[in-house]
Amino acid sequence: MTTDRAILLVEDNEDDVFLMKRALKGARVINPLFVVDDGQEAVDYLGGAGKFSDRGNYPLPAVVFLDLKLPLISGHEVLAWIRRRKEFESLVVIVLTSSNEASDLSRCYSLGANSYIVKPPSPEQLDDLAKAFKWYWLEYNQFKDN
Repeated sequence: MTTDRAILLVEDNEDDVFLMKRALKGARVINPLFVVDDGQEAVDYLGGAGKFSDRGNYPLPAVVFLDLKLPLISGHEVLAWIRRRKEFESLVVIVLTSSNEASDLSRCYSLGANSYIVKPPSPEQLDDLAKAFKWYWLEYNQFKDN
């Protein structure tokens, strides 16, 4: 199991953050979880800028859960920023959004998303999603070392 790799959750809705933390805990995901609540903070975190400059306290994540509808910088823009940087070519980006618009889905995959998931309508379904995430991305997936 890959327990030392950080997960970054980019989400501005406090209820969704609470539910995601609960679901990951219930799935026994013990990886460090970091949360930022807008697109600019996501870019700053990933770029090690400002308050995120200490990689001992804010390690690079192996996986990013990225909402699309974010303040300051949209999720689409964050995704494009990530994929323009060679150092993030193997960073797993899972778009987790309320949008089921075909245009958002297409755009995210064009920008290099690894997965596109519409937020489940119930906490129980989010629990199932967290378990599937754990097994696929943390148990079976092989990460490239950066």
